[in-house]
Amino acid sequence: MKMIGGCLLVICLWPAMCRAAQVNLATTTCAKYQNEMIGPAAPQPTADPINMVMWLFGYSVAKSGSHYMYGEALAGFGFALDAECKNNPNESLLDALAVVKPDSKNPMDLSTLDCATFSARHVDLARTDAESANTIMMWLFGFAVATSGSHVFDAGAFSAFGPALLAECALRPQRSLFDALGSVKFSKPKD
Repeated sequence: MKMIGGCLLVICLWPAMCRAAQVNLATTTCAKYQNEMIGPAAPQPTADPINMVMWLFGYSVAKSGSHYMYGEALAGFGFALDAECKNNPNESLLDALAVVKPDSKNPMDLSTLDCATFSARHVDLARTDAESANTIMMWLFGFAVATSGSHVFDAGAFSAFGPALLAECALRPQRSLFDALGSVKFSKPKD
């Protein structure tokens, strides 16, 4: 029953995520991010707020040069980004992300986590808690986008990212997740 509920939640959230146009972090202001993308005042937010913040969190960590996932830092990161944006509404989201630093409690080193272990954990989590598996994959998607040198959030490319990462890991199961994230190829599916 939990799996069905999780799948339904992902199915319900997916249209909101896919509606999002590409978001260029360099040209999107903090005010637009807060008011139109994740703000409660937005009548139809362009992305699921939690997954958007999770993507930004993964992106921010990769841009900082770190190779750690901080399991308990999402809320702190979200509040810090919110505060930075409220204080500087005309600042670009890209600049705001450079200011916000995640809490480094309980780090998981992506360079020591091998692909085989990650894949097995992900498949198991997707089976028991699809929503959490999707949220973690969104963090990894943000990390991979930053690693690629891009600064564009493209919700349409997310559906290709997970399968591409798992395929990359299947090809080289002993490879670190960090290395796989740096080389995974993904793109927006063709209509």
